[in-house]
Amino acid sequence: MPGMLHRLIAPKPRTVERDEVSLTLPAGDAVLVQRVRDPRAKRIKLSVDERGARLTLPARASLVSGERFLQEHRHWLSAQLEKYSSNDAAPALVRGITDRLPLRGEQVPLHWREGRYTRLTREPDGLHFHAPAKDASARTGDDALRRTLREFYEAEARTDMGRWLPKYLPGLPRAPARLRLKVMSSQWGSLSPDGSLAMDLSLVLGRPSAFEYVLVHELCHLIHADHSPRFWHEVESRFPAWRDEREYFHAQGRQLKASLRALVST
Repeated sequence: MPGMLHRLIAPKPRTVERDEVSLTLPAGDAVLVQRVRDPRAKRIKLSVDERGARLTLPARASLVSGERFLQEHRHWLSAQLEKYSSNDAAPALVRGITDRLPLRGEQVPLHWREGRYTRLTREPDGLHFHAPAKDASARTGDDALRRTLREFYEAEARTDMGRWLPKYLPGLPRAPARLRLKVMSSQWGSLSPDGSLAMDLSLVLGRPSAFEYVLVHELCHLIHADHSPRFWHEVESRFPAWRDEREYFHAQGRQLKASLRALVST
């Protein structure tokens, strides 16, 4: 009995633990679900994104309860996975083939040029990707293309934030300690206790007003760390159209994140 209890009631982990479990869907297909035991989790949660299905377990949740939760939500999971597969797949960056890149809510024409080293420039007729001729080291060359594109997006995002920040910093208790751009799986931005601001790089792919709203949202957390009515009052006073941008993320956010991962992930 003690051994069985040990298997059913997991010891509290100090770090996030990950493994995979197979689940048979109602149609009979098997799918792998990433199982994550997170000490910060408050409840069992099942989610789906462009990378697949994920089951999050709190520290003291048993594996049996997690399995039961999966079985109870098989139909919901099947519908969500079908929704993802029915959407147009985000195109990857392909040398000489990709002819447009998403930027600030538009599809900007992309032209390929042969050059001595890899670089991406903006010209009057669109973007120009300069790259050495493809050879036996194709894998290394493709990685360089993705790194260059990511650096280009980071520079564009910093340009946008540099233009917006002076308008919103007055009236804040302090400026952000530092600013980072990251590829985030679910969040659009975050503010750490030390005042460091992180923003999702895929924001630069979408319409600028949505990017600006996320920046304002995170800056207002310098005043109120929670999402209380006082916090939303601060957001409203600085960005009255925030509800429109939140609806934009509900409609387009999933595709923005998928597009960035397809373009810059190695």
